[in-house]
Amino acid sequence: MQYVLVAAGLSLLLLGGEMLVRGAVVLARGLGVSPLLIGLTIVAYGTSAPELLVSLEASLAGSPGIAIGNVVGSNIANILLIVGCSALISPIVCTNGSVNFNGMMMLGSTALFVALGYTGAITPWAALPMLGLLAAFTVYSYLSGRKDMQAAEAALEAEGFDCLPTSLPKASAILLAGLLGVALGSHLLVTGAVDIARSFGVAEATIGLTLVAFGTSLPELATAVVAAYRRHSDVALGNVVGSNLFNILGIMGIVPLFGSLPVPEAVVAFDFWVMLGATVVFVGLTAFCVKVGRLVAGLFLLGYLTYIACHYYGISAMVLG
Repeated sequence: MQYVLVAAGLSLLLLGGEMLVRGAVVLARGLGVSPLLIGLTIVAYGTSAPELLVSLEASLAGSPGIAIGNVVGSNIANILLIVGCSALISPIVCTNGSVNFNGMMMLGSTALFVALGYTGAITPWAALPMLGLLAAFTVYSYLSGRKDMQAAEAALEAEGFDCLPTSLPKASAILLAGLLGVALGSHLLVTGAVDIARSFGVAEATIGLTLVAFGTSLPELATAVVAAYRRHSDVALGNVVGSNLFNILGIMGIVPLFGSLPVPEAVVAFDFWVMLGATVVFVGLTAFCVKVGRLVAGLFLLGYLTYIACHYYGISAMVLG
């Protein structure tokens, strides 16, 4: 029964996340909001809605390990798996100067997250500055990107939003259905994942780092594949950066407001360093390389498979031993 819940939860998350983003885009367009603002906020942050709902549901259900593991595992998957898949289909060109700033912002946020993890818990007082940083980054991105309306239109085209209607009632209905789907999917996924973890004696954080993290990253993966196929792989790059920033500053800014999140020692000792290492490599590539090619893509995918294998075979737990 637990596996049915997990499968149903993943399906609802994927479908609900897709409807949520599309409904929000249509609604924003109908209200006359610029395509750029849609691309910077609704598209990038909307694909992270499953992570937010799952982490919040896990925290309220008394499973903080899944909440922390979901964010860390999703950020690792976004870089190694999603960038890897995208660059494998179509090499990612790194010529936009804003990539460097956004990448450094992501690196700084990741380092802050790791530092807070070493305190033992993410508290509400630590969460508030994160939300402030996210708001400042969003405003800055909007103001600095107003010159590049063509890039914003390309982002919408790559993700299939260029041909959507502008009916406000239809948009509201799609948005509401997406919210309900994500909420119900997150509940089913967390319930099933916790039951599986307990029945096999697997740590909840491990389930969050692998199964739950992969499931909640499916919207980003779908977006990256479509964008790369349409030769807009730079859109996938921006979506990964925006999603990782929201995962840290948004999710770790909102969820702890409902109660401090203790950080498992195993996550601090192993997974935080994998996340930080992947981020450093990713930011270095986008800053100093002209493009992320298929060779790097293959290495990224191999790195992700190795990371999953470390958890499967218990190698990650040996770090504490």
